[in-house]
Amino acid sequence: MSKTGPIELLVCTSCRAGRAAPEDEKRQGTLLFEAIKQETLPENVKLTAVACLANCDHGCSIVLRGKNRWTYVYGNLDPRQHVETILDGASRYLDAADGRVPWRERPEHFRKNCIARIPPIEAAS
Repeated sequence: MSKTGPIELLVCTSCRAGRAAPEDEKRQGTLLFEAIKQETLPENVKLTAVACLANCDHGCSIVLRGKNRWTYVYGNLDPRQHVETILDGASRYLDAADGRVPWRERPEHFRKNCIARIPPIEAAS
């Protein structure tokens, strides 16, 4: 169990992953959220669906955030291929006191698909 406090895993459920999907078809982001929801999340990881992360050109997107931590946005995620990657990355993020997982310790997909890294509010001032 992490001693650094809870974190939140946000999943964009409106993402179409760059595809023109029919309105009656589940969006890729919703499929990703549902796939993650079926897994056992590490303790202190809260899974939250969000309507839009405005990262449409970069496939399905997630955010990892927590109090007094750096926030990360990752994209180009596939609901069929990257659930394990996301869970691994969330565990590593949870265990990093400030959220900054060393680059070489991140899952490979996270290394190549980091959209943004945002400092904690406390560090920005």
